[in-house]
Amino acid sequence: MISTLPKWAGGILESLVGQRAEVIGTTYLSPHLKKVRFQSDLAKMNFQIGYASVIRVNEIEYRNYTIAYHDMQLGIVDIIFHIHNNGPGSSYADTLSVGDHLYISSPRGHKVYNPKFQHQLLFGDETSLGLACSLLPTLKKNNHSFQFYLELDDSNHEVPELLGLENCSIFPKNGSFANAEWIDGLPIFHHENWLHASYTLVGNVTSVQAFRKALKRNGVNRITTQGYWLKGKKGL
Repeated sequence: MISTLPKWAGGILESLVGQRAEVIGTTYLSPHLKKVRFQSDLAKMNFQIGYASVIRVNEIEYRNYTIAYHDMQLGIVDIIFHIHNNGPGSSYADTLSVGDHLYISSPRGHKVYNPKFQHQLLFGDETSLGLACSLLPTLKKNNHSFQFYLELDDSNHEVPELLGLENCSIFPKNGSFANAEWIDGLPIFHHENWLHASYTLVGNVTSVQAFRKALKRNGVNRITTQGYWLKGKKGL
């Protein structure tokens, strides 16, 4: 995905692949997490767990956002934005209000859900909450054993419960996931079933890489990763 385009090219791209959407609701789940509900014609959109839509966040920049929820009949799409004031996407999302109009692309990406694995674990942070919300109904419907490992700022520790997420383990952002010895002590490495589980690791690149190394070190093979952001790099 190209994150920047000239203004004229962006206008053409939106007219070709974008779908006009209206903001019909906004909710601050915490001072730094905002859920926005959009309404649009979804007939030509392809929704899969983990897929993301592209949104133009200023005249030349674009960002990807995972769809947290959609309803084809009602034409509703929910996206959860991390408001950290350290990037153009965050700043744009903070300004969105009811009645605003924008273009949203059809979701696309890589499938992260594999029904063959009874045990499933998603690891992430604030940027991963949309994926967790998208994944939860399918995990419950198909009777999976599942866990969400979430590395969150203190102000966001209550948000998973507000979103209705279940089986969540909340971890502070204190560098623990950069500590190999600490990771090896996690309960999942002491239960045989979880050594044969499917793992999806998304969010902070540093934490994702460290957790992946620990999983591989402990003999886990089914791992899907996608880094959403990296400290020091221009963010969402």
